[in-house]
Amino acid sequence: MPARAIGRIPVTEVFPVVEDGTWPAKGAVGEPFPVRATVFREGHDAVAATAVLTAPDGTDHSWAPMRDVAKGLDRYEAWLCPDSPGLWWFRIEGWSDPYATWAHDASIKVDAGVDVELMLTEGARLLNRAADRELPGDGVAVLRAAAATLADGTLEPGDRLAAGLVADVVAVLAADPLRDMVSPTVAYPLQVDRRLAQAGAWYEMFPRSEGSYFDAKSGRWVSGTLRTAMPRLDGIAAMGFDVLYLAPVHPIGTTNRKGRNNSLHAKPGDPGSPYGIGSPAGGHDAIHPELGTFEDFDAFVARSRELGMEVALDIALQCSPDHPWVTEHPEWFTTRADGTIAYAENPPKKYQDIYPLNFDNDPEGIYVAIRDMLEVWVSHGVTLFRVDNPHTKSLQFWQRLLTEFRAAHPDVVFLAEAFTRPAMMRTLGAVGYHQSYTYFAWRNTKQELAEYLQEVAAETSHLVRPAFWPTTHDILTPFMQQGGTAAFALRAVLAATGSPTYGIYSGYEFIENIARPGVEEQIDNEKYEFKPRDWNRANDARITLLLGELNRIRHQHPALQQLHQLTVHPTSNDSVLAYSKRIEARFSPTGEDDVVLVVVNLDPFLTHESLVYLDMEALGLDPSSPFRVHDELNGQDHQWNATAWVRLDPQASSAHVMSVGPL
Repeated sequence: MPARAIGRIPVTEVFPVVEDGTWPAKGAVGEPFPVRATVFREGHDAVAATAVLTAPDGTDHSWAPMRDVAKGLDRYEAWLCPDSPGLWWFRIEGWSDPYATWAHDASIKVDAGVDVELMLTEGARLLNRAADRELPGDGVAVLRAAAATLADGTLEPGDRLAAGLVADVVAVLAADPLRDMVSPTVAYPLQVDRRLAQAGAWYEMFPRSEGSYFDAKSGRWVSGTLRTAMPRLDGIAAMGFDVLYLAPVHPIGTTNRKGRNNSLHAKPGDPGSPYGIGSPAGGHDAIHPELGTFEDFDAFVARSRELGMEVALDIALQCSPDHPWVTEHPEWFTTRADGTIAYAENPPKKYQDIYPLNFDNDPEGIYVAIRDMLEVWVSHGVTLFRVDNPHTKSLQFWQRLLTEFRAAHPDVVFLAEAFTRPAMMRTLGAVGYHQSYTYFAWRNTKQELAEYLQEVAAETSHLVRPAFWPTTHDILTPFMQQGGTAAFALRAVLAATGSPTYGIYSGYEFIENIARPGVEEQIDNEKYEFKPRDWNRANDARITLLLGELNRIRHQHPALQQLHQLTVHPTSNDSVLAYSKRIEARFSPTGEDDVVLVVVNLDPFLTHESLVYLDMEALGLDPSSPFRVHDELNGQDHQWNATAWVRLDPQASSAHVMSVGPL
């Protein structure tokens, strides 16, 4: 392939670009995103650049002048904002700026008495050339008048020069610049998805636990059903969640079924792990008979929709030894030297209740089966899939599947549960995953969190949309084990405000923080047993109320629904983290700046005081003027300055979540 020709005005190091445009960067409807590039030229003449956004129909949708954001490094930036889903494109046009070149040179030379008449004459000719174009309003008249003054030899040179530099002239040429040697880049792709692919609050539940009970007469547990789980939907919706995420609902095998707390031997009545998928009752395209029927599932989805929630389903591409695929398609698995099928391992961990699929054995057959299985669930109203361990499957498989699903079902969202190496996480996003789990759960210190918030907002946002989960049914970090209610509260604030998408695992409201010895997951884990909860007891709990407030704030503030515009503010205390999110008026659905400032005490045990040194430019405020903050969690208003003082008692409230505006 021949080298791509460089433009007359070179434009290099373009962002956001994935593998030189091989795959599209990520965008969302209504979310502004940054475009950056290095723009320069030979010599000393001025250069400038314009970012251009092209809609899926091929028309140029919007333009934005780029500004130099790193003096001396020729690094330019602009913000663009798509307004509908689809495959968009953007390009950058570098160009020579003759007016800026003249203004710079003329100011120096006229003041020094060098080439005075020549510089003024060239300025007049330049402005007349600019006025020869069609311009809105009185733009032509403004430029003609300035050109006439520049050419008037009866006036003092300083007055003539001033006419060419007057604010009205600058404004006309800022809005409609005279662009020479325009050098466009190629168009780079941007895949724009619906809002829920970018921003949403997820709530996970195991439907079998809702309505389950111990039958003393038989001495066995009775499973809850999709119907008995439906009353719980009202409470989840009342907290303001957008997505109801179900653990796998498929039949569970009995061969090597795991018992309580991951024991290797299940006792009579133990339900087994819902990730041990498949039995004579069916596989991934079936519903566990104890949960109900597809009619019950449809009713569950319909009720969720009535309450304003979409349903996500957990998809784990693995099989119990009892799965129909094992007997119908043994070639889809790995056969060991002794003739047995290899079960899943992650040494030293062993998962004797599941067989992993071998995606190199009959890849076409496996692909068709999985695609058709997902189509079943889409036909029953599932619009989001949380995919278990996608990093253990072929990236070629995912690229094909996600591309086909995007074409057939553009509203369906895929979340990667990929706690793995960064390269794999990023590439899963690049080939089509809409969202990804993250390392958030293990980032605890001020420095760790500050760096990670900036990483997901600015460095990897074109590849990976983060989902922050404080805990999951698989994860209970030492911080959450030890910190009590305050730890659950502060981590909920960080998750809900630090990322546009976050999730809560059922039981979070009860501060379920006792770990099974030796592992970072809950004891008496819901993966291996029924876990009915008395929700009436949780309804008055601090965490239930906090989650409801956080979701209300998220819905009211578009700043928290976007990923890119995040600023970490210095504090004087290493236990206090401060950051803000902002969406400017020109992009805000309200037509006004929306700014949310979050200050969190990261210590769940002790009260901390701190100074907060605010980046006023990032907040869109005058550094010399006081401003108003409204604490969305307690309703209080305060007047702050560029340096503020906070005191946070974790037993009362670990955080301020404040909307910011002028007095």
